[in-house]
Amino acid sequence: MAIQGLVIINTGHGKGKTTAAFGQALRAAGQGLKVCIIQFIKGQATTGEALAFTSAFPGQVELHLAGTGFTWQQDMETVKAAALAGWQLAREKILSDAYDLIVLDELTYLIGFGLVPEEEVITLFRARPQRLHLVITGRDASQGLIEYADLVTEMRAIKHPFQKGVKARKGIEF
Repeated sequence: MAIQGLVIINTGHGKGKTTAAFGQALRAAGQGLKVCIIQFIKGQATTGEALAFTSAFPGQVELHLAGTGFTWQQDMETVKAAALAGWQLAREKILSDAYDLIVLDELTYLIGFGLVPEEEVITLFRARPQRLHLVITGRDASQGLIEYADLVTEMRAIKHPFQKGVKARKGIEF
């Protein structure tokens, strides 16, 4: 009997959505599973997690930066083009049947910004190989995505150093 892959969503306005998804990817890689991570919003800066995955799991974990960075600081046409290219890459990776786990980091923004219709996302998820696990992150996950998922966790912001003007720190936020 084939294992049914899960759809896991980490959403909410609190910190930790990507961190939790990368923890799931680390767990999967540690068990010998083939992992692909596509980051839709994150820019081209080298993060600690990217360095760790590529050095610790060469050939086992793929990491693709499909974003252009903070969307509110850029021309929306540039953001849209990068997001749609990332979505095309995600479609190819999901349908390839080459992975056990795929992380779609910040995918919820593609739906929220109206770049990719929710139904198109869910249709692709339904067409995925049965064994493939998906982890989706981002604020404000759509209701249809939440209903489709097997596991949804909401991160809630209670307190954050940014509120006191503390900037992101190497090894903590990136």
